[in-house]
Amino acid sequence: MTRTITALFDQRADAEAAQNRLEAAHVDASHISIHDKASPGFHAAGKSTTQDPGMWGSIKNAFLPDEDRHTYEEGVRRGGFLLTADVGEEHVDAAVKVLEESDSVDVDDRSQQWKSSGWDHAPEAAAGVGIGAEAYGSDRAVARTDAEGEQSIPIVEEQLIVGKREVDRGGARVRSYVTETPVHEQVRLRDEKISVQRRAVDRPLTDADDAFRERTIDVTATGEEAVVGKTARVVEEVVVSKTAGSHVEDINDTVRRTEVEIDEDKGTSVDPLNRR
Repeated sequence: MTRTITALFDQRADAEAAQNRLEAAHVDASHISIHDKASPGFHAAGKSTTQDPGMWGSIKNAFLPDEDRHTYEEGVRRGGFLLTADVGEEHVDAAVKVLEESDSVDVDDRSQQWKSSGWDHAPEAAAGVGIGAEAYGSDRAVARTDAEGEQSIPIVEEQLIVGKREVDRGGARVRSYVTETPVHEQVRLRDEKISVQRRAVDRPLTDADDAFRERTIDVTATGEEAVVGKTARVVEEVVVSKTAGSHVEDINDTVRRTEVEIDEDKGTSVDPLNRR
């Protein structure tokens, strides 16, 4: 079962912010709408009735007394913005708390201000027939008497409205990080060393010895050292994806309907009740 909750705002930005907060609050809320003077059915003058519900014709589950309903209408007529949302019974308190924490108007206080300046919330009569103190859309059966003395009992029938919303079904988080692994390798390196020795020699001097000439011998020793370089290659990929499917869920609930019992007194003729 769902109920329609309402809140009045002076600025559209405040109403839209409240709508966003309501959608983010993870409550069972659907058909969230913001109504203003441009909304279908809104009356620039006069008040709504059961015969002419005005903008309330599109708000199916708003069970409001006349005074509250007409106060909201007057707020919209004065440039305000009315937020309505269909909320599951178990989430009504949470949804109302979200709207109360927004910059919504205190309807009772605002109504008193308008009344003190001459505003009259009472419904307008039309040839003696109106909705009086009844709540438009209320699920109570209230007998009414018209100008000719006929009495009627409204037959109220509920309809089941099934919606859907997104919920968190869990997920996966993939995180990459860097590790270091020790690596041991061996490489053979060549080294040169310079050796200077004196050797005893006993032989005759020859021209090849080029005696008594100054000379210098330069010898350079070389060696090898290890050079380390690194290359990086992609060796594997981790791919994260999700797939969407659908399933059919059976919804079992109850709806209410007004039934009428006719007790016929003896000697009194009663026409049978015609049902449509």
